[in-house]
Parts: sequence; C-alpha cells; structure tokens
Amino acid sequence: MSFLFQLEPPSLVRHFLDHPPEGFAVLAGRAPDGPPGDASGEAPAFAADFDLLTTADDALKARARTLPLYRWWSRGLRIRTAFVGTTVSEYAPCPRGAAPDAWAAGLRAALAPRHRLVIVKDLPQASPLLPDADNARAEALAAACADQGFVLVEGQALAYVPIDFPDTAAYLARLSTSRRKNLQRKLRSRKDLAIRRIPTGAAFADEALVDAYYALYQGVFAQSEVHFDRLTRNFFAAVLRDADGGGVVFEYRRAAGTEGEGELLGWNLCFAHGGKLVDKYIGLAYPAAREANLYFVSWMVNLEYAVEQGLTHYVAGWTDPEVKARLGARFTLTRHAVYVRNPLLRALARRFAGRFESDRQWQDAEAAEAAGRAASRDGAGA
Repeated sequence: MSFLFQLEPPSLVRHFLDHPPEGFAVLAGRAPDGPPGDASGEAPAFAADFDLLTTADDALKARARTLPLYRWWSRGLRIRTAFVGTTVSEYAPCPRGAAPDAWAAGLRAALAPRHRLVIVKDLPQASPLLPDADNARAEALAAACADQGFVLVEGQALAYVPIDFPDTAAYLARLSTSRRKNLQRKLRSRKDLAIRRIPTGAAFADEALVDAYYALYQGVFAQSEVHFDRLTRNFFAAVLRDADGGGVVFEYRRAAGTEGEGELLGWNLCFAHGGKLVDKYIGLAYPAAREANLYFVSWMVNLEYAVEQGLTHYVAGWTDPEVKARLGARFTLTRHAVYVRNPLLRALARRFAGRFESDRQWQDAEAAEAAGRAASRDGAGA
C-alpha cells in the first residue's frame, strides 16, 4: 500500500485501517478481498462524530458558550462526518494514479449522499517536507475539490526542524540566550533518567509492557485539549510489534540509584522513514514526567538521534506549536477540503471559514511579533 504525501511508513496506515480509533468506522482504503488500498485505488477514509467547533478560534468558542441554552443546542454541533485521510498520517494519503478532477468528483458522489459533512483532511500546502512534484499534485487535488464545491480551510501547523547542524550544541547556539538557558536548565534532569532505544518488534511481545505503554498514552490523551481520536490498545500492540515498520521507541525510566529506580516515566515512538525522523506518539506518567521535564529531554534525544542517523528533518507533529516555536521549530500549514451537503450551510461555511483557521492566526501573529522585534533591533542599532 503506497500513497502520495506519506512521511511515515505505509504499515502505519494499514494498522489504522485494521484497528481504527474508538467510534471510528473505516469507509475506504482496502480492497474487498485484498490488502488495504492496493486493488481498490481508494484513499483511506473513515466516519466519526465531529464537533464543528473543534478547530474554531478561541473567540468564536467563547462567544458560542455565552449563547442561551448552549448546553442543549451544542449537542447538535456533533455530527457524523466522513473524513478522507487518517489520524495517524501527517498528510492525507492520496492515490497516486487518480486524475484529480475524477477523484474529487468521485469523493463527492460516494460520500456526500450519506454524510452531511465530508472533509479531506490535511492536504499538503507547499510543504518543505515533500518533493515539488508532490506539492504540485496537492495543489491540483485541492483545486479539483474546490471545483466540486468543497471549501478550502487552513489546517494545523506541522512542526519540523531541518537537521542542518552537526550536533545539538550547534542547535542550542541558534536559540536566543534566554531560551537556551531555560532549555539547558530543564535538561539537567536528564542525569536522573535511564534512556533506552528499543526497535519495534519482538521486544514488545510482553502483554504487560504493552498495557503499561497504553496506560501512559491514555494519560496524555486525557489531559489534551482535543479528544477526537482515542487510539486503541490493539492498534498500539500491532504498531509496537511491527518489526518491519522502522519504528524506534525512546523509553524513559528512573536511573539506577535514584528514588523509584526503574519506574517507567514515559516513552516516545518515532519512525525513521524517507530520510526523516517522524515523531508519532508519546506516553507520559503524570506528574512525574512533567517534574522530570521529559517533553524537553525527549526533544533533544530525538534531535541527537536524527543527527546520528544522518537524517534531513525531525518532524515533530501538530500539537503545542507555541512550545515548539520556542524550541526552534519551523512550521508548514495544511489545508482541509470541506464539503457541506446543505447548500445554505455551505454558503455560511465559505463566509466563516477564517474563524476555523486558528493555527494560521497563531502563525500570522508569531510572524508579526517577530517582525516587530526585528524592527526594534534595527531601530536601536540605527
């Protein structure tokens, strides 16, 4: 199974189709009597309940909560939605051979009659992580969707770090003095940690170990702001035991000689694929992981691994863009193509699409702030 725009190994999409998140129903991506994707030529697709305010900006969410009877009518904002793509891939895995116009028309014909909302999620947009030909293809697919009446909405900001430095000392030197000192202070906790690299495969045959990892994943999921795709234990068991997927787990325990020696504090599953290190999942034991600054330690451990392996990029995922920006990450935005079956609501979607582009708003604000800081420095030096 091979699709366009995949930064991660194809096996991850296969495991998603075999073990979808709780409440998800797989709609496409597998042939009736064969492996996923190959014979059908379809992109992966699934149906799930979706809260329409999930990606709305904070002002719109706050305004909605003040309206009369919000608790009652807000239930109607959760609707069963057809998604083209997956929640385990950075970009929507799209078929290689399909003509964009025919593909977009086929999506609308196949999914819109049965779903009030259809979303092609996470189409790349001039991504520095993809070849030019793939970006051109993504533009053609987005344009074809627009021609079919889909509304194009800016998606999330995908964080990445180009590995254009020889070691992490050179990486740290690029940060501002205050940010570098703050990060170095947080990294002092590393001396109290035992860190192991564990390739996915036979090391995870133990059911109790998978249980422990899954419990820490659930802890992270519970404290996240968005609760959309709760991945299942069966999914993690399949991924962790897949020796051919190219996965590596960075496991964090209390070091020998420290209180609670050997205690599992966290883990981080990454994939070295296509010359990039793709950070996919993390499990943390709260509050101990926070006290040990595992988020920041794992960031540096991942960068060290990417440098050591001669990789070109560290792809750090969608969450916590503000924190990742302070750590020196860059960002690339995606687009969602949204089809609203009701013509009146479709017109409203076009009008208010900008209110659902919170990451674009954040990125624009960051750019304006950076420009202001640069202007201040230039003025001071004049």
